[in-house]
Parts: sequence; structure tokens; C-alpha cells
Amino acid sequence: MNVNEIKEIKALLSTPKNIVIVPHRNPDGDAIGASLAIYHYLNNNGHRATVVSPNDYPSFLKWLPDTEEVYKFDTQNRQSKSCIEEASIIFLLDFNALHRVGSDMQNTLEDYKGTFIMIDHHQQPDDIATYLYSDVSICSTCQMVYHFLEKLEDINSINADISNCLYTGIMTDTGSFRFPSTTSTTHRIIADLIDKGANNAKIHNNVYDTNSYGRLQLLGRALSNLVVIDKLKTAYITLSQQELDEFKYEKGDTEGVVNYALSIEGVIFVAIFIEDFEQQIIKISLRSKG
Repeated sequence: MNVNEIKEIKALLSTPKNIVIVPHRNPDGDAIGASLAIYHYLNNNGHRATVVSPNDYPSFLKWLPDTEEVYKFDTQNRQSKSCIEEASIIFLLDFNALHRVGSDMQNTLEDYKGTFIMIDHHQQPDDIATYLYSDVSICSTCQMVYHFLEKLEDINSINADISNCLYTGIMTDTGSFRFPSTTSTTHRIIADLIDKGANNAKIHNNVYDTNSYGRLQLLGRALSNLVVIDKLKTAYITLSQQELDEFKYEKGDTEGVVNYALSIEGVIFVAIFIEDFEQQIIKISLRSKG
């Protein structure tokens, strides 16, 4: 994103507008954190911003400020489409291809004729955005949102609500700051967010230390299903729909489970396979070291 593009975005945001913010389907902490951070920033600056998520997100993220204001496209279809149709600008956060929102919402976004602003840290973004801020070297979209506000010369607008949202996204997408993508810049940003009001102890407790009985039982079953292939330095976990149902699976209950396999000494590549009867698919998540 060059200087001229930043000037154009500043001009766009200089007067109040209807703005929609969209994360990817099955949004994680980074996607919801970035979306709510931009939501608070825009509303605090006189805009009418709305987050429209393709579907629901984990309960351990629902303590974030104003999550109750988020529309879910799959269950609030009419209201969501109305917001999108009335928007002058749509932010696309933490994804870089429209198929990541699901087919129904994809069709709605493809019909949209306004301005797209995309902020994302994944590889090979599609050419769909009017303004694209893409950097695969940055650990999270939430860190990119922080840099985006820096580019707008509005970093002092970050308050406690925005800080809590950004901290949550950075923490979850870096595995609590342990992944190689975590840099000294990341830690300096985290320090600034704490100074601006992020409650790091509360965030960690709400995300990692508030579990249902069923979620812990499901983790136990996942670990009992763990298979290690020593000669390939590989491990994998499987969970069937029957097992998910047995332990009253809720969205987000399997988040982070695959990382337990990656913690095994000598293992460098892991996968988790999760059966989904509703979508008639097997969901696959991959992780590696190095």
C-alpha cells in the first residue's frame, strides 16, 4: 500500500459513511479481533460501521467488546445483505479470496460495486480489492491493522477496546507469541497495546483458560486418536462426527488441538482431520515447524 493509496483512503474516511467489515468464514481470534478493532475505530470517528461475519465464531471470543453487534450472514441474511448493499466501503480482513466467506455471501460480495479495502497476511491475494494491504511476513492481520492505523497517522486513536481486540488477534495467531513469525516489532506493539489499555491477563484467561467440560473431554479423545509416523516425522489426529456429537462439540472446541501433536519431540509436520456431516466434508488443518 503506497503513499498515494493511503492519501486516498484518508480522503474516503474523512466524511461519515456506511461501512461493512467482513472476516472469513469460521472466523478465528485474528479475524474477529481485527474486525472489531476496525469497527471501533470507524465508529469512534463518526462512521456507521457494521461487522458482518459469514457465520458464528467460538464462544471464547464472545467477551470481546461489542461482539453482540456482529451480524451473522447465514442466520441474519436479510439484515446482512441490506448492510452490504448500503455500504460505501467494505473492509475484507484476514482473507484474500472471496470463496473464503462461503458461496452465498461470496455471490453477494461479487455483486457489490463499491470500494473494497483488503488487509491480510496470507499468500497470493486475488485481485478483488480497490486497496490492498498485503504482507506475508507479518504474524497476524491484527498487527497489520495496527500498522494500517500508523499509516493513517491515527495511532493515538487506539483505546482500550481496540487494544483488547488487537492483542487477542495477535496472541491467538502467534500461538501466544511463540511462532517464528513473532518479531521484536510484534512485542513492541503488544507493549504499546498494554499501555493503551489491553488487559493481557484477562484476555489470556478468557481465550485459553475458560473451557467447557465437553471441550476438555474432546481434547482427551483427540489426543487418544493421535498417530505418530516416526520415519516421516509426522503426526496426525482424527475426529469423527460421532465423537464431536458425543462431547457436545461447539464451534472453536478443536482450535489449537493440532498444536499438541506438533509439540512431540522429533515431529515437524502435523495434521488434524475433522469430519463434518453437515457440509459433507473432511476439514483438514496442517501445521509444521520451520
